[in-house]
Amino acid sequence: MFGEKERGIFKRLELDYPAVAIKFMRNRPEGIEQTEEKKQLCAFLAQAQQENKAFYISVENEVCMGKVALGMEGLETPQGGIHACGNMGCALGAFRSPSANARLYYKAPRLLESSVNFVVFCPVAQCDFDPDIVVCVADTSKADILLRASSYISGDIWESACSYVFSCAWTYVYPYISGKVNHLFTGMHLGLKKLGASPAGLHIIAIPYQKLGEMMEALSEMEWDLTCLKDDEESLANEKEMGEFMGKAAADINFPVPVGGYTIKRTEN
Repeated sequence: MFGEKERGIFKRLELDYPAVAIKFMRNRPEGIEQTEEKKQLCAFLAQAQQENKAFYISVENEVCMGKVALGMEGLETPQGGIHACGNMGCALGAFRSPSANARLYYKAPRLLESSVNFVVFCPVAQCDFDPDIVVCVADTSKADILLRASSYISGDIWESACSYVFSCAWTYVYPYISGKVNHLFTGMHLGLKKLGASPAGLHIIAIPYQKLGEMMEALSEMEWDLTCLKDDEESLANEKEMGEFMGKAAADINFPVPVGGYTIKRTEN
């Protein structure tokens, strides 16, 4: 269960934009109000960050392609077909031809139609449920910590799956379906650029429930600021000890061996 420990870890990160927990639901949520706003799916993330309170949306609140990504509306409808045929993206100048745009909708992830009717957005600091996705908007220094946490235990490769349009599918649906942490960038996607909710150059990191527990464990255990990247006296002394340790561990190879910024020399046991 997502609780005090997890909330404390996110608090320690001190993100400039609060992390937001997201829950996909078939039935209407209890104890949470539905927002009266009507806008794009990606805009509700910023609303949760700015208002600092939980709310939920339904198909009536979403005015863009988010409802298609969520399976609330199909592409195989007259309205959806305007996008599915590729004419819209071509008219906007995002693609050279309708065919190029249309290919996207055969590749982009979507939830099964009618499987989700409501989506809860809740700042992590207030989250008392197990989220399906946690979305973080972070500068590079904080993104470094989060992405290292995604591979610290599992060794998973960092991946970024996205497209210029329909970025909501890759932010919310792709991590949920794939079980992989995904990251995108502000200022790099049409809808997000038009909204201007965040300055360009920030990392959008979407953590699915399959990886959340592992990442919380990693963030509790690992160094957030690696000693080997520091240049204070204590860190340099620790780095020297590390070199000596590696020298003992590799007694059967030829020395000296350059590793990173230092050289491992033969050390007698």
